Amino acid sequence: MLEILRETVSWLRPQIPAETKIGVILGTGLGDLAHSITDKKEIPYETIPHFPVSTVEGHNGKLIAGQLGGKPVLAMQGRFHFYEGYDMKQVTYPVRVMQLLGFEYLFVSNAAGGMNGSFQVGDIMLIEDHINLFPEHPLRGKNDKELGTRFPDMSEAYNLKLRKLATSIAEKNNIKLQYGVYVGTQGPTFETPAEYHYFKIIGGDAVGMSTVPEVIVARHGGLKVLAFSIITDLGVYGKIVEVSHEDVQKAAKIAQPKMAFIMEEVIKQL
Repeated sequence: MLEILRETVSWLRPQIPAETKIGVILGTGLGDLAHSITDKKEIPYETIPHFPVSTVEGHNGKLIAGQLGGKPVLAMQGRFHFYEGYDMKQVTYPVRVMQLLGFEYLFVSNAAGGMNGSFQVGDIMLIEDHINLFPEHPLRGKNDKELGTRFPDMSEAYNLKLRKLATSIAEKNNIKLQYGVYVGTQGPTFETPAEYHYFKIIGGDAVGMSTVPEVIVARHGGLKVLAFSIITDLGVYGKIVEVSHEDVQKAAKIAQPKMAFIMEEVIKQL
């Protein structure tokens, strides 16, 4: 694994500024944040040695190196999902690459269904914690000490200082934020009403098919994480309606500018 990772890193290193310490993963319908990146260089996934290729509509499939909030960043426009048939090592491969490139921060976004009764479609939820319901764990197997400890602590998976900074920025700019726990599931089916109810009972506020594996690997590798969900549909009793991937993309695009603003302002203050 390390040998393959090092080949990817060696190929990528000349492509991005050496001072880049911030990675960004842009989820469903949120790829437009890439338009805010200046002085950018686009690197298609298929040109990168050993890199997976995104297969989902709304995920363009390229790395974007450039400036965001006055800082050098590397953004993933399109992520990888367990339901696409990738194993967890492939799903989280880009995060490992960021770790070996010496990154310190990972910013993550996703589209999610909301179970919290106070949520509305288009709300932005700052993720405070998560519940992992994926059937495979990204750290399963022999642990390489060069990548992290065998039993990583997850008491603060989502960095408290970054969350406080994001909250302060939102309040100063009159942007409404919701707060809650993200439930990660394998997909690709959207949830049944009974599943939404179950996820709420066990402590979830929103549910989606990504993020958790990437965050686990980021924390294993020592990166500080800030993550947001855009609530694109509701799993609240009395508010559940039929939902499609196109509906999710539309809702995400409407809320995206506010989330992008918060992310960029946080990056400015790092």
